[in-house]
Amino acid sequence: MTAAADPVKTMKQEVGKAAAALVKSGTIVGLGTGSTTAYAIQYIGDRLKSGDLKDIVGIPTSFQAEVLSKQYGIPLTTLDAIDHIDLAIDGADEVDPQKNLIKGGGAAHTREKVVDYLAQQFIVVVDSGKLVDRLGSVFAVPVEVIPMAISPVMRAIEKLGGKPELRMGVKKAGPVITDQGNMVVDVRFDAIDNPAELEKTLNNIPGVLENGIFVNCTDLVLIGEVQDGQPVVRQM
Repeated sequence: MTAAADPVKTMKQEVGKAAAALVKSGTIVGLGTGSTTAYAIQYIGDRLKSGDLKDIVGIPTSFQAEVLSKQYGIPLTTLDAIDHIDLAIDGADEVDPQKNLIKGGGAAHTREKVVDYLAQQFIVVVDSGKLVDRLGSVFAVPVEVIPMAISPVMRAIEKLGGKPELRMGVKKAGPVITDQGNMVVDVRFDAIDNPAELEKTLNNIPGVLENGIFVNCTDLVLIGEVQDGQPVVRQM
């Protein structure tokens, strides 16, 4: 398929390739979730197959990442078996100029947060459409909630000025259930002036497991753009 035919797909592939190229032999790699990260996993697998990369193990952040990693021949381990993560690669739904993120479009943000914060270097792969001046301007904040607490959590969020909505399944009747067996509430805020503060406040609501605001953890953002019909990758 030519770049002109599907520039967005080509751009995601190029960003994934750029991230995969940063993986070094003998390292432990956090493998994120989502369409752009899926290409990174594919290219890491290609590098292993060609012998360009040796002795790496992956820590998947979701069932999706696990399935893809197995498909592309990446050996996997668990957090119980290791004491550090050298590098994590993951996508994002929004990235602000301070490299703060909103994640959780794929409802994997809890496991992603555990892995991405542990990593010595955390690389975010996005297309330029994910860049925002302020967090929350396009994307709602996903909040993972244990099922019994859904009603009180939604009331508490409303008191904070948020507009919560239970995420419902597509091609599935009823709510989205995370890999941990919980539900996701997507919360719209008129403005998120202080992402770090909001992240803490949301996580302090009893029944909330984790939310999709990621602050002060991103080391590098690889941004894919299409310029004159050609995919370009730039860094932030």
